[in-house]
Amino acid sequence: MWWDKELRITGKFDVDADVVLYLGDTLDLLKQIPDKTAGLVVTSPPYNIGKPYEKRLNLPEYIEQQEKVIKESIRITKDDGSICWQIGNYVENGSIIPLDILLYPIFDRFGLKLRNRIVWHFGHGLHAQRRFSGRYEVILWFTKSENYVFNLDAVRVPQKYPTKKYYKGPKKGDLSCHPLGKNPTDVWAIPNVKSNHPEKTIHPCQFPVELIERLVLALTNPGDWVIDPFIGVGSTAIAAILHGRKAAGADIIEEYIKIARQRIELLLRGKLKLRPMGKPIYEPKHLRMETERGLFDYLEGGKDEKSL
Repeated sequence: MWWDKELRITGKFDVDADVVLYLGDTLDLLKQIPDKTAGLVVTSPPYNIGKPYEKRLNLPEYIEQQEKVIKESIRITKDDGSICWQIGNYVENGSIIPLDILLYPIFDRFGLKLRNRIVWHFGHGLHAQRRFSGRYEVILWFTKSENYVFNLDAVRVPQKYPTKKYYKGPKKGDLSCHPLGKNPTDVWAIPNVKSNHPEKTIHPCQFPVELIERLVLALTNPGDWVIDPFIGVGSTAIAAILHGRKAAGADIIEEYIKIARQRIELLLRGKLKLRPMGKPIYEPKHLRMETERGLFDYLEGGKDEKSL
């Protein structure tokens, strides 16, 4: 691993550090970071729903607060870098307000280009009684310029038919798909961190390391800085360290910063429990059997229709 040397972890930003875990307001950390430092700024900001780590604000105040963080994030991002905002819904009086719709105009006003609105689909969450239960959130991926880092080969996923070949024409007999796999598309099925997840800590809204790993690999190069303005228990830092990047982030809760540091130390000793990137999502046997039975019945029905 690249961290065979001892990593330098500091409590305030230092360009010579490997990891920065800042206890305090994120704007205080961001102001310490020089212009055009980060290859990637990625975060999941508070959703303004009254979690322990946030003060619930009225909506205009919340948007104003987010704009300040976004403005600083743009300043510290390199010209070929990216900014990813992972967000869900704000709920007011039972009405859903998608935060990506509210925040997109801020990025647009600052001249950023939206490259993808990635849908993060997960199988577990709160159950609703008067609407369909929510099972996705989004990641808005922006760039500062037309010349940006995008390492698609680093995040390709297995082909459905890896041995499929051209059956005619000048390429007849050659593989018709990319040998490294296919584009993962903009819909990502990755389990969220609930009670039985190996990465679970006390944080109520922890996102999985796997989610950030894909962004780190695709949107940065080794040695780049990955900055998370709301770092929580350090999942972004872990994803960055795993792939040879530097990481910095802030949180106002001391216990979260302590846990982030403990998790990093466990990672460096090879003892941190992680869900491997790309691991298939578990599906109970009875559901697999139902799926297979339904597919068989469908195919058999198709054959009967053709024979008529």
